[in-house]
Amino acid sequence: MASSLSVAVLLCLAAAAAAQLSPTFYDTSCPRALATIKSAVTAAVNNEPRMGASLLRLHFHDCFVQGCDASVLLADTATFTGEQNALPNKNSLRGFNVVDSIKTQLEGICSQTVSCADILAVAARDSVVALGGPSWTVGLGRRDSTTASMDSANNDLPPPFFDLENLIKAFGDKGFSVTDMVALSGAHTIGQAQCTNFRGRIYNETNIDAGYAASLRANCPPTAGTGDSNLAALDTTTPYSFDNAYYSNLLSNKGLLHSDQVLFNGNSTDNTVRNFASNRAAFSSAFSSAMVKMANLGPLTGSQGQIRLSCSKVN
Repeated sequence: MASSLSVAVLLCLAAAAAAQLSPTFYDTSCPRALATIKSAVTAAVNNEPRMGASLLRLHFHDCFVQGCDASVLLADTATFTGEQNALPNKNSLRGFNVVDSIKTQLEGICSQTVSCADILAVAARDSVVALGGPSWTVGLGRRDSTTASMDSANNDLPPPFFDLENLIKAFGDKGFSVTDMVALSGAHTIGQAQCTNFRGRIYNETNIDAGYAASLRANCPPTAGTGDSNLAALDTTTPYSFDNAYYSNLLSNKGLLHSDQVLFNGNSTDNTVRNFASNRAAFSSAFSSAMVKMANLGPLTGSQGQIRLSCSKVN
């Protein structure tokens, strides 16, 4: 269990790293970088709204493992094991093609300048904005890792069956407060989940709206191995709008994942959920603040790491 000391050290490291990151990092070296990313992300999300959630999730799954270093983008080879086949990522991470397309465009206008880690951080923000959510300032200057960790991906990313206590610890170990954790869970106001991740909830749990559970069972059979990859929206109300409906759904026992509904189930986080459900501005502010913290998790800066030429492999 992470001691309060190690969490304090982590927060100090994050603060030090944040001081090295700057929103103006590419103003001289690649002045069109941010506009290029924003244009590509907006086009991709307009083409397929789900892509916004996929790009946001890539950034989260990057930062929670080794820090925000684009380690999640490194593909497996005969001699290298990346993170993409770790349990939380296998057959579910997507958006690599959009990131690769952005990287190709950026290499065309300023070669080996903009890191893949920075692309992920900016694309996450631009995805949320494209779906009607809040904006925040992204510090820049991350560099790309030459390593990845499948073990860390398996151990550090919170799974959909976690209880509240586990969620608080998983996020706390990364320096997030309980309010940060509840706010970041609100990313599930967009995106979809596979039947295998909510089957147990819709067949075995009682704190779920009966009509909602019945509608989900129609496309998610009870037997494991049948329809495992069938999808359902994480926010049943406004699945392609980045709003606060996720929290209103929790008040109605319409959280899709076990780890969603535990946030409102007679526990310490109930009042935060109520607040976010009734006050979209409060949610937007808390989410933005937590995303700034997320993007500052252990980046490589200065001469650490490298600027990859291709996001899926080390130079």
